[in-house]
Amino acid sequence: MVTPELDARFRAAALAAGLVDVRYDVVESPVGPLFLAATPRGLCRISYRVDGEDEAVARLFGARVLRSPLDEVRRELDEYFEGRRREFDLTLDLRVAPFHEAVLAELARIPYGRTDTYGSLAAKVGRPRAARAVGTVMNRNPIPIVLPCHRVVGANGSLTGYGGGLHVKQALLELEGALLPG
Repeated sequence: MVTPELDARFRAAALAAGLVDVRYDVVESPVGPLFLAATPRGLCRISYRVDGEDEAVARLFGARVLRSPLDEVRRELDEYFEGRRREFDLTLDLRVAPFHEAVLAELARIPYGRTDTYGSLAAKVGRPRAARAVGTVMNRNPIPIVLPCHRVVGANGSLTGYGGGLHVKQALLELEGALLPG
């Protein structure tokens, strides 16, 4: 029988020997469970879907994955949900196309407690007619919350689609004071 102590030693040995490409964990949050994944280069995934995400990350990165605590990511997320963190200091491992990278960089500049629109982000990356393409980037954002796609709203200020569901988008915006509760 493998004890928790022996399991922890095996995991630590695999990490130390470089046998792991991606570490992942599932953590509880005020908006439900979150799947977190990181490569040696940085945080590569936050997902509201938990089931099967480890296999998806393994396919995407051609990687060997191991469940292992991601303490720094968890700490910063906890601070955010407690209202004590407004910016994240995490290193990110984004493997996206150049347009996506430009949009995500602009997204990261939206301040805590503020919102912006798809059209405005499109204009900021030099593609003023690409609001729908920006929406596609938001839909495929690999690191929501840290890259705050919840802060992007429709041209009329309405809440539009969100990977975690509109109730999660609303909860995050309420947490940040960008929306009044209810």
